[in-house]
Amino acid sequence: MAGMLDSVNQRTQLVGQNRLELLLFKLGGRQRYGINVFKVREVLQCPALTAIPKRNKFVRGIAHIRGQTISVIDLSLATGGKPTTDTKNSFIIIAEYNRSVQGFLVHSVERIININWESIMPPPKGTGGKQSYLTAITEIDKELVEILDVEKILEEISPSPTLITRQLDTQSITADLGDRLILIADDSAVARNQVKRALEGLGVKMHLVNNGREALTYLQNAAKTCSDSVTEKVGLLISDIEMPEMDGYTLTAEIKLDPALKKLHVILHTSLSGVFNQQMVQKVGADDFIAKFNPDELAESVQKWLHAD
Repeated sequence: MAGMLDSVNQRTQLVGQNRLELLLFKLGGRQRYGINVFKVREVLQCPALTAIPKRNKFVRGIAHIRGQTISVIDLSLATGGKPTTDTKNSFIIIAEYNRSVQGFLVHSVERIININWESIMPPPKGTGGKQSYLTAITEIDKELVEILDVEKILEEISPSPTLITRQLDTQSITADLGDRLILIADDSAVARNQVKRALEGLGVKMHLVNNGREALTYLQNAAKTCSDSVTEKVGLLISDIEMPEMDGYTLTAEIKLDPALKKLHVILHTSLSGVFNQQMVQKVGADDFIAKFNPDELAESVQKWLHAD
């Protein structure tokens, strides 16, 4: 099973071409789910789990893996389904999100598929219940594959602080921004709201969109009403990387190629981490890269790049 991920480093060229690879898995029924391979460290048979007192009901226990103690979250239970009963014959996906490592308990793991972000679409509007945990959907082999909003699951288990604790000169921030707004692009409603709550304390105006395609369209339309650059209307873009239809890398590259948009500073704000992503930031021309979610770091980056105009 670990061999499934052995060639991940050889696939990095896919990112930046609006492509990704999904690791497909199931939670007990026929429905397939997907997780970005770049979030995954390894996949292994579920080891013996140690129960811990006062744990969240979605956390089945902890596992000691390669010298690290990892919380194991039952993904079926966390998304409103039935608990996974046969843990011995189940699997754990070890993944890194938002600066921490978690284990996701799943029934089975299938294979890795290569797909274009344009083929990944937002979930239908008005979905509720278990469907509210979806951040995107796609079709593989004429079957629907659901991509879970892992950030929402983690937020329900361990809420992130959203208040800025460091002293910042909010007057200089609002002066640098003026009548302009900050554009925020993220497919996760939880992540969008985290950024919104954090930046509200700075007194800035914001506009929120759900993916890179929406962000690019918004910027192109805004640029039509500007005499020179879109920066007359938009002071800064804060964008996630993993988004349906157009990822943050492709969005940034499109911005930097457009004469009316290229002066816009771009902060990539993502649950992805690692040296590879730093290299991609430089390749596409983003101004900054921040791993989710630290409100102080985000606010300081906003201050820095607004003042850099």
